[in-house]
Amino acid sequence: MSSGGSGGPVSVPAPGPSTPTRDGAGIPRPDLLDGTASTHLTRLVRDTALRAGVGADRIAAVPGVDDAALGGELNRIPLRSLVRLWELLARTRTVPGAGLAVVDAAPLGTLNTWDYLVTNGATLADALRTAQPYHRLVTAAAEGFDLDDDGAVTIGYRTTAGDPAAVAVINEYVLAYYLRRAREATGRPVVPERVTFSRSAPADHRILVEAFGTAHIEFDAPADAITFTAADATAPLPRADPVLADLLRSHADLVLAAARPVPGPLETFRIALAAAIDDGEPSLASVARRLAVSTRTLQRQLADADTTWRHEYDLLRYARARTLLAEGRLTTAAIAGRLGFADDRALRKAYRRWSGSPPSRARAR
Repeated sequence: MSSGGSGGPVSVPAPGPSTPTRDGAGIPRPDLLDGTASTHLTRLVRDTALRAGVGADRIAAVPGVDDAALGGELNRIPLRSLVRLWELLARTRTVPGAGLAVVDAAPLGTLNTWDYLVTNGATLADALRTAQPYHRLVTAAAEGFDLDDDGAVTIGYRTTAGDPAAVAVINEYVLAYYLRRAREATGRPVVPERVTFSRSAPADHRILVEAFGTAHIEFDAPADAITFTAADATAPLPRADPVLADLLRSHADLVLAAARPVPGPLETFRIALAAAIDDGEPSLASVARRLAVSTRTLQRQLADADTTWRHEYDLLRYARARTLLAEGRLTTAAIAGRLGFADDRALRKAYRRWSGSPPSRARAR
């Protein structure tokens, strides 16, 4: 089997499970970690969705949100999976209200280290400033956490989700989350100076007025943000603990350094495809059986990842061929047989298409 593409060389496939994901200092590579979210936030949204009536079968179809994957603080869940949970919740609960339901289920400590970072400081403004660099503890770096501190403190949020309904729920949750933490940190019935949503006004937003404690809620705004008054932002926090704050930052550094992304659907597929090639049965049907999905479902998952079976199969065979040729232990005919080609001529033709040069160029010298 060969690729349907033609012309120039193909690119090398993304790193597989055996590829190092850290630099020499042990810090997670940003391109791998930044597309992920915490297990704590993912579990919170998943459980809220289940309580809201989302079917367990629909939840189970979301990769990386089972109890095993969510069982450790160091695991990181694909952001795509978290966004899918938000989408399911948005389609089940009415908006406004769905994001508030997530906050209602999140007392202080639910998001672990992040919760204590945003509530521990000399003042609320100080705690938020100190916490901001650690926002990746809960979600991907691309999910924007903006902080404007000019006496009053404004927190803005920019999600990368594309579904407007999910965006509305996410931003409702985020702004209500920071209000709840502000109240817990200060021990005061904090009322925001202003709340803005980029979405259009719903027919009835009394539930938001009640939750935020103010009618100063603006819709169709340039950004989703919540502003705390200078009095609330600069008031001393009653339980400020500088030593604990230092410990929290040290722990946050360790968590980010040791984080391990849970494979998403594409990574899981690539592992199964590699195993199928090793076992001599690299067909779409055999890989689908290994993943316990139908061939149609597998093809849809690949399409969702902007790729195809043919493209992935070619990428992996190219990488394997290049490695085996460089090792120099097998003949071209043997490599062709191992990779599922009819003969060495078919391999040479495919390799020239992939790389623009004959297999002999890749041989160890």
